[in-house]
Amino acid sequence: MKYKLIIDKTVEEEIVAIVHAPSSLTEQIENLVCSYSGIDSIMGYRDDEMRKLTFGEIECITIIDRKVMAIDTEGVQYRIQDRLRDLEAVLPSYFIRINKSALANEHRILRFHTAISGGVDAIFQCGYREYVSRRCFADIRRRYEGK
Repeated sequence: MKYKLIIDKTVEEEIVAIVHAPSSLTEQIENLVCSYSGIDSIMGYRDDEMRKLTFGEIECITIIDRKVMAIDTEGVQYRIQDRLRDLEAVLPSYFIRINKSALANEHRILRFHTAISGGVDAIFQCGYREYVSRRCFADIRRRYEGK
């Protein structure tokens, strides 16, 4: 397999992949290319601090006290000014919906924990826990079983 990257600011961006047959790699490349919006970070606010949060350092985006909050890799919560549904359109494909009011970075989910009551929580690498709805958990299972 050959790889070639040409950086030329004078031409329109284009990605071309020539393959013998579709595979999981070509599917991942297509998902990455289609989900890329040119944005790789959002602004987070905490007390008097304003910080640029890259998508890779965000573990979860959720609603806390009627405010959209991003939890970073250290477990620190930042207020986000965008709505959750607007963020869902901008975020890369590795952000998955885990309940009606939360999006999770699937690369940062450490494990899923089932409670005696039948509920499921997503446990993130920073230690943060968020409830996973049954409908979303079924979608996540299908996603992982398809890989």
